[in-house]
Amino acid sequence: MTNADIIALIKSEVKPALGCTEPIAVALAAAKAVEIICENCAPEAGWRLKAGFQLDIEVSGNILKNGMGVGIPGTGMVGLPVAAALGAVCGDSSKGLEVLKGLDEAAVNRARELVAHNKVTIKVAETEHLLYVKATVTVDGGKKASAEVDPHAYAVIEDDHDRIVETSYADKILMSSESAAAAKERKSAHYDLTVKDIWDFANKAPYKDIDFILEDRTLNLALAKEGLEGDYGLQVGKSIRQNQREVYGDDFMSFAMGLTAAASDARMAGSTLPAMSNSGSGNQGITVSVPVIAHAIRYKVDDEKLARALILSNLVAIHIKRYLGRLSALCGCVVAATGSACGIVYLQGGGYNEVCSAIKNMAGNITGMVCDGAKVGCAMKVASGVSCAVQSAVLALAGTCIPSTDGIIEDDVEKTIQNIGAIGSAGMMATDRMILDIMLCK
Repeated sequence: MTNADIIALIKSEVKPALGCTEPIAVALAAAKAVEIICENCAPEAGWRLKAGFQLDIEVSGNILKNGMGVGIPGTGMVGLPVAAALGAVCGDSSKGLEVLKGLDEAAVNRARELVAHNKVTIKVAETEHLLYVKATVTVDGGKKASAEVDPHAYAVIEDDHDRIVETSYADKILMSSESAAAAKERKSAHYDLTVKDIWDFANKAPYKDIDFILEDRTLNLALAKEGLEGDYGLQVGKSIRQNQREVYGDDFMSFAMGLTAAASDARMAGSTLPAMSNSGSGNQGITVSVPVIAHAIRYKVDDEKLARALILSNLVAIHIKRYLGRLSALCGCVVAATGSACGIVYLQGGGYNEVCSAIKNMAGNITGMVCDGAKVGCAMKVASGVSCAVQSAVLALAGTCIPSTDGIIEDDVEKTIQNIGAIGSAGMMATDRMILDIMLCK
């Protein structure tokens, strides 16, 4: 892959996201469906706040799992129904994963009314796609699409949180495109990235071509500060920082754990600040970057070196997700923390071999941590991932690497990564179904 190809890959996978990306995908689909109705019915200004919406949402099991218990920005509420309602009332699909940016009190109140009056239905779709959303919106009493039928439209998202693959108005297909999975399969011949390629790119790419990655610091550090200053979720990050000397010690590991968990606390409990996501996940974007940023703060690293470390950490996470898939039963912090371990190795002066050792150490440590849905408790898993990342980096820098005789570790780091992907996707499918069954039966 050329430098331009790699930069395009990073920009497609590392981007701002407001709120947990599973409910945000639902909001995005609902927003698009309403916009289609607006385009065809030419309603009066401000109609969305007054319209009698009926929202019928179909989602894959993984979307439901990750949307049941997570806070929706600016609402004080959790779950997919309010996300769908907000998307319909005020969402702007052109903003992608920031579809709810700029929501106000009037929109929040109207969304709450729709949910309270049972105007939003959620059901599990019959689909093979792990990431799937179909939002069908009907407007009661609006300008008719035909003599008998109220205006109605739908939008479908597949495989990527912001990839709309089909739209319809009045039972007529307006747009249909191949799914992200099909597109990736078609383009797979062009993807030949390896950890060595990533290492070389992070070290040799012109700084002016990669300095955009420092926006990672701007967004995710702001979320971390929000989490430390507010009372979000379980307050995992704040607790670590407040008890740093008595319990955790005044060291880099506890500093990085506290800062990263605080960002997750804020994001999962409904902060209105965006995260810089990675591979469709804000929590992964936080975990892949904030430990690296924490190291730069603690040891006064200059911007260019930090940018190269963030490029390395983000690309390693993207590379692993290539084999794992967007959603699975494997907790995303396993992937993201592996990336941050590599970034820390780089900032500590390690080389390519130490990066490979860090990846193998992480693979032999926390592979198998399950995802039981997006929720405020994710901050605890994030803190655990950061702890493992620092430990794996320290051991790698000391020349210690889990040997290929152990478990899923191979001499070839690429085969080790493929093993992680196989376990998290095919190997844990039954686990994924069981977790969802448990969550739905509570």
